[in-house]
Amino acid sequence: MTCKIHLAADGAGRPLGLLLTSGNAADTTYFTEILDTISVRDGRPGRPRCRPDRVLADKAYTSAANRTFLTARGIKVTIPEREDQKAGRARRGSRGGRPRGFDAAAYRGRNVVERCFNKLKQWRGIATRYDKTARAYLAGLTLAATLIWTR
Repeated sequence: MTCKIHLAADGAGRPLGLLLTSGNAADTTYFTEILDTISVRDGRPGRPRCRPDRVLADKAYTSAANRTFLTARGIKVTIPEREDQKAGRARRGSRGGRPRGFDAAAYRGRNVVERCFNKLKQWRGIATRYDKTARAYLAGLTLAATLIWTR
């Protein structure tokens, strides 16, 4: 029994949304679902904020559907293109479109997600996956995420 943690984190390395899926699930198929889990109250009255200003992600999330999802909502995209996508665009010539914009300086901040995973895995139960059920493991993840927010 394996499972995969999908995580959205803010710029300070605090988890905003967690999703637990089966271990053989592709990352890109759960991209929109993990973004839908984001809900942040800032202390003001009204609805919580659900849309980030920018999304930093690795090459696993560089699909046309994900980019369309983000740009339709006015979210800036900082996801590097895979080499096969670049080659496909070059092969199509002028019909392939323009190269995607990529902000390398902003992409340096993507390690915040990795540091958030490291904070979560400081708890031995999460790092070693002792829980037998996914439900209990998700409960432990949620508790660890809450502890990160209270520090």
